[in-house]
Amino acid sequence: MKNKVKFGTSGIRGLVNDMTDKVCYAYTLSFLEYLQSIDAIADHTVAIGGDLRNSTPRIMNAVAAAVVDAGYQVVNCGLVPTPALTLYGINQNIASIMVTGSHIPDDRNGIKFNKPDGEVLKQDEQGILAQEPKLNEALFVGESLHRSNYLPAVNRIAEQQYVARYIGFFAKNALAGMKIGVYQHSSVARDLFITVLSGLGAEVLPLGRSEYFISVDTEAIKAEDVVLAKEWSAQYDLDCIVSTDGDADRPLISDEHGEWLRGDVAGILVARFLQIDAIVTPVSSNSAVEKCASFSQVVRTKIGSPYVISAMQSIVDAQKIAGYEANGGFLLNTSVALSGKQLTALPTRDAVIVALCILLAARQENDSISQLLKTLPERYTYSDRIKDFPSELSQSILAGIQTGQLDQDATAFAQLFSGQIEQAVAFDSTDGVRITLANNDVVHIRGSGNAPELRCYTEADSYSRAKALNKLCIQKMFGWKD
Repeated sequence: MKNKVKFGTSGIRGLVNDMTDKVCYAYTLSFLEYLQSIDAIADHTVAIGGDLRNSTPRIMNAVAAAVVDAGYQVVNCGLVPTPALTLYGINQNIASIMVTGSHIPDDRNGIKFNKPDGEVLKQDEQGILAQEPKLNEALFVGESLHRSNYLPAVNRIAEQQYVARYIGFFAKNALAGMKIGVYQHSSVARDLFITVLSGLGAEVLPLGRSEYFISVDTEAIKAEDVVLAKEWSAQYDLDCIVSTDGDADRPLISDEHGEWLRGDVAGILVARFLQIDAIVTPVSSNSAVEKCASFSQVVRTKIGSPYVISAMQSIVDAQKIAGYEANGGFLLNTSVALSGKQLTALPTRDAVIVALCILLAARQENDSISQLLKTLPERYTYSDRIKDFPSELSQSILAGIQTGQLDQDATAFAQLFSGQIEQAVAFDSTDGVRITLANNDVVHIRGSGNAPELRCYTEADSYSRAKALNKLCIQKMFGWKD
C-alpha cells in the first residue's frame, strides 16, 4: 500500500495522488505504534500542522483520523511553520506531525514526524517502517475516508509561542530604522514573519503574495526570483528581502542590493553571531566555515537534517552547538545567551532565526549585509538540479563514478568532462561524490533524497567560476539522462 510513498532525507514524500487517505493514515499509525514500542509517548496528545498546498488539509485530516483512531487527542495547530510546530511539541513534550512537501512542487506532498524531543532520525525511520499497523477499514471507502472532520478547531498556541520566542529574545526595537521586504509567495510563514519583524521595530513591506502554491527551493533559486529581488530592492530602497520555502524551515535573505545569500554562507554568519563553539554542516556546504577559523569544531555529515542532528548530539566537548544546511536551515542544539537573555534549543531547521541574526550582525558591525559578507573568506558556491531525473539512474551513475577507478586514476574524471575541468586530486563519498580539483575547485554530484532530481554543487574562489563550473556539469548530467 505504501510502496509509492517513501522516506526521503527527512520524512515521507510522494505524489499527491499516491498519498491517499489510507496511505497517510497507515504511516501515521506506524509512527504512533513505533513511539509506543520505544516508550516515547507519555502524553496522549499529538499536535498536527501543515503548509499551504492544496492537498494539505485533506492529508492533515487523514493524519488526524489515525491519531484519533489510535486513542490520542489532536491539537490542530493549523497552517504553521514546521519549526513552530516542532518547538511546540518539544515545549509540551508531545509528538507532532507536519504535513508539508517543503520546497517541492504542488503535485507532491509529504509528512514529517517528530518525537517529543524533536525530529525522527534514521534509526527511527527503520523502526517506523518495521511496524505492521492494523487498519480500521470501516473508516474508508476505497482509499478515501468517510469523514472529513477529524480535526478540531485550530489552536494558535504553536504560532504564538514561536513569535514570542524571537520577540522575547532580541532587544526591543532591535530592528528599528530598517526597511525590510518580505517575499510572501505561498510561504506558510508569510504573515508570521511580518509579525516578528515589525514586533522588533522594523518597517516591513509585503511583496509577491500568491494565492496559489509556488515551490521555492533555496538551493536552486529560480531566475525570476533573482530578478524580482533586485527590482524590489532598487524600487523600495530596502535593507534586505527575506523569505522562506513552503514550510518555513529554509530561509532566503538578500543583501541591500537584492542579491540572495547562499544558505551555507548565511549559516556561518548566524553561527558566528550566536558565538557557537561547535558547528555541524553537510559535506556540500561552503568550505569558508573551516577557513574563517571562528569555531572550535567543524563536523561534516551526509546531507539531511537527521544526519546533522545525530552529529550535534554526539558532540560532548562544546558548550554551544549548532548546525546548518546548504539550504540555509539553522538548527540550534543547545541554548544560547545574548545580553542576559536565553534562546532555548530548537534542533530542527529554522528560517526566521537566520534572517534575524544576519540583520542584527550587520547592525552590530554598523555595516550593510553586503559588507558583512566580505568578512568571510572568498569561497563561492553555486548549485542547480535536473528535475525528473530517475532516482535509480542517479544511483547507478554515482555508483559508477565511485567504483570506476576514478579515485585511483584522477585524470579519468577530467576525461569524463572532455578535459574541460582540472584533474581531480581528492574524492569524498560521504554523500554522492564530492571531488576536489587541482585548482581547489569543487564538484559535488548527488541524487536528491526527496524527489527524482540530480543535484550539482560547485565551489570556487569566484562566483563566476563556481557558476560556470556548475553550468558545465549540469550540461554533462543532461547527457547522462539521455
